[in-house]
Amino acid sequence: MKDEYTPPKVWTWDSENGGAWASLNRPIAGATHDKELPKGKHPLQLYSMGTPNGVKVTIMLEELLAAGFDGAEYDAWLIQIGEGDQFSSGFVEINPNSKIPAMLDTTTGLRVFESASILVYLAERFDNAFLPTDLPARTETMNWLFWLQGSAPYLGGGFGHFYAYAPYKMQYPIDRFTMETKRQLDVLDRHLAEHEYLAGEAYTIADMATWPWYGRTVAGESYDAGEFLDVGSYKNVLRWYEQIYARAPVKRGRMVNRTAGSPEEQLLERHDASDFETKTQDKLT
Repeated sequence: MKDEYTPPKVWTWDSENGGAWASLNRPIAGATHDKELPKGKHPLQLYSMGTPNGVKVTIMLEELLAAGFDGAEYDAWLIQIGEGDQFSSGFVEINPNSKIPAMLDTTTGLRVFESASILVYLAERFDNAFLPTDLPARTETMNWLFWLQGSAPYLGGGFGHFYAYAPYKMQYPIDRFTMETKRQLDVLDRHLAEHEYLAGEAYTIADMATWPWYGRTVAGESYDAGEFLDVGSYKNVLRWYEQIYARAPVKRGRMVNRTAGSPEEQLLERHDASDFETKTQDKLT
């Protein structure tokens, strides 16, 4: 067991003390190297990776295309966060926070960063698709969208970090963030016992935002911690997870910029709808 830590009067950065992501985490912002971002032919240029935050947006884009919004055609460029692509000068110009996903709308000339902001932007850009216009339903959608944005850091940066990525196991933070993760799963489970989707009867951007985080967790795909979290006990979240996963745009969206899992489910970059049939990793390798 490590000795009890006494914080110094002024904190200084130990670049080696960061666990699995020590080589990338730093206490300053800004670019580390000069590199322009590529641009394709479509109106929307997405720079991302198939993490839960990235999957939120590719699901939305595939849902928009499936709904007939041709203007939502997009190029999805892979940003390898493990290699520091997010610290290039081109990426920082679009997102000064150096986090994926980030998007450039070449039609409006606007940059959009932060996953929830991208979801709302796309919904409003395309006739409020998957975002109700009546006040009660819209408010409930935004309630759950912002619930996710405030809750997911406890699951990923809290539980995920200390359970899977920290340099050694520490009971206190694991217990603390496990308790919070299970509380959040219980919030969802109780709510979904009485509602088909998060905002009620309609499938919305709130579901698209939450599914890659908490759906993946109850499916046992997060941090190899399914048994530890007893994810099978959240029956209503599992029902919701399976119902959304049955959607064809969701299956496509989770493949885009994916770098792990079965090769046939990895589409590192997406520039055309036909790429799902011809350019997954099993076909390229």
